Amino acid sequence: MNGFEIHDERFKHYILGNAPLEELGSGFRWIEGPVWMGDADCLLFQDLPRNRTMRWIEGAGFSVYRAPSNYANGQTRDRQGRLIACSHRGRCLYRTEHDGTVTTLVTHHAGKRLNSPNDVVVKSDGTIWFSDPVYGIANDYEGGRQASEQPPALYRFDPATNEIQVMAGDFDGPNGLAFSPDESRLYVAETGDQSKPNPRQYIRVFDVAADGALSGGDVFHKIEPGYCDGMRVDEDGNVWSSAGDGVHCISPEGKLMGKILVPHPVSNITFGGPTKNRLFIGGSHTLYAIFLDRRGVQTP
Repeated sequence: MNGFEIHDERFKHYILGNAPLEELGSGFRWIEGPVWMGDADCLLFQDLPRNRTMRWIEGAGFSVYRAPSNYANGQTRDRQGRLIACSHRGRCLYRTEHDGTVTTLVTHHAGKRLNSPNDVVVKSDGTIWFSDPVYGIANDYEGGRQASEQPPALYRFDPATNEIQVMAGDFDGPNGLAFSPDESRLYVAETGDQSKPNPRQYIRVFDVAADGALSGGDVFHKIEPGYCDGMRVDEDGNVWSSAGDGVHCISPEGKLMGKILVPHPVSNITFGGPTKNRLFIGGSHTLYAIFLDRRGVQTP
């Protein structure tokens, strides 16, 4: 099928024959952190190297939502609908309140500065889970070169108590992350130490206990070509991952089901639209979208 690769017959039922890949706009430097704002009927995403958060509205096009963004990368919404963003330059998480003011949530762990928070999800209990590699402080293109004060890690932050905890510290470069629909699993991309040859690059899966403790962490799937930068999960528990040739759909068993082929390497994705069946795709400098016969996990 043109524009797709079918690796499992089930994937045929996820795509719509009359819904092609659409190019919404181009000219950005590197797209990251797409998040759907259902109450505002718009998409927010980062034009990361330009230090700005962009907004896209169907029929109205693009506008600047925030500039400077403090080199924000991944973002999501909490259970009250507030925007949570990862800042490379600020080495922190910050929250946009309902009145538009900005609150810095967390900047340190164990008395040392975070590296460059990269991607973030909010669990149903309100805790904020985020990855903290060194990518954003490794050079001046996406935040500004700074010294790392602690190893890369996966964190949980509780805004109710201000407690921050390392949930997994055996990463070289933790990146995108997503919970399964019932939150019994947590998928985390390992994109490795990219200053070294042949970095570790695959998706890991953790079992999540009732109290949030993680176990497991085995390799779930290895993306080829390229690697997983960002991912989302659909209503059936399938993982949709960025890749070097587009977007890959992976079953809960870790099997590649199919691909949406995209002209440029994909950085990050999100489900959006009124029923969450439209997949927005950051393809390097171009924003794409495609309607699917599957919905993303429902979040604020």
